Amino acid sequence: MKKAILIYNPKSGNQKFEDKLDFVLDSLKGDYGDVSVYRTTYPGHAIELASKACEERYEMLIIVGGDGTFNECVNGMMDHEYRPTIGYIPAGTCCDIGMSLGLSKNVEKATKNILNNTRAKMDIVKSNNRYFCYVSGNGAFIDISYVTDSNLKKKIGYLAYLIRGAVEMFTIPKMKMKIRHDHGYDSGTYSLVLIINSKRVAGINMIYKPCLDDGLVDVVLYRSLPPFNSLIYIISMILPFWSTPLVRRFKSSHLKIKTNTKARWNIDGESGGTGNQYIEVAKQAIEIIIPDKIKSRYFHNQNE
Repeated sequence: MKKAILIYNPKSGNQKFEDKLDFVLDSLKGDYGDVSVYRTTYPGHAIELASKACEERYEMLIIVGGDGTFNECVNGMMDHEYRPTIGYIPAGTCCDIGMSLGLSKNVEKATKNILNNTRAKMDIVKSNNRYFCYVSGNGAFIDISYVTDSNLKKKIGYLAYLIRGAVEMFTIPKMKMKIRHDHGYDSGTYSLVLIINSKRVAGINMIYKPCLDDGLVDVVLYRSLPPFNSLIYIISMILPFWSTPLVRRFKSSHLKIKTNTKARWNIDGESGGTGNQYIEVAKQAIEIIIPDKIKSRYFHNQNE
């Protein structure tokens, strides 16, 4: 029988997954005779556990948690040649990765998806010495996911992010950047820079028709134009295909970003350091189980 490892973050979202754990294990029995269960207890623990899953050659790695837990697991896998297939049960406040992949936060539905076993190979992106799964960015509102009060998130969920965002509308930065990419060179003063491997960021559909297995990331550059920055953000969110001199959109497999800003980069919802960034896409680096309709919609380069 195949063996699986289940890694869950007990602090993710509404923290009720443990009530459903027996259901998940019972559901997996038919396909996996051996399911090892691990509960994360400190930051970085999921990195270690996912690395263990690769070393011990588990066929399936089931991740239960938010975007941060998913990111840690992927970072634990990327230094290994052998990587288990991922089954994901989203359990965080926002869960941009899970929502972009059409996965339900309902444990029963997410477990059913894992058992349906539709697999797709997905791009992962390296930023300096760390990998991200769906976004890296700098500028306006980019720190909301990790500066919003955790107790407030537990009480009111996604609304806590909106409240924090309203506060940050009055502190939009100006960032000088020089960006080299597949198509040439961009430079200027920006209020927000996003490097996206997803459809959604912070619960908002930012990319009109993403492709998640082409070896390219979507890049969105927002020129700084006070006092109209907020208006530009709103229009671009309503029209996620909108590209103008103020909102530049393109795809690239590599980026070299030079900047003097002291603002911190956000990597998959967590603080990701400051300064220059070297971005490189790892094409189809992980295999993940997704709904059939999502594979046909966002994965167009699979070798059957």
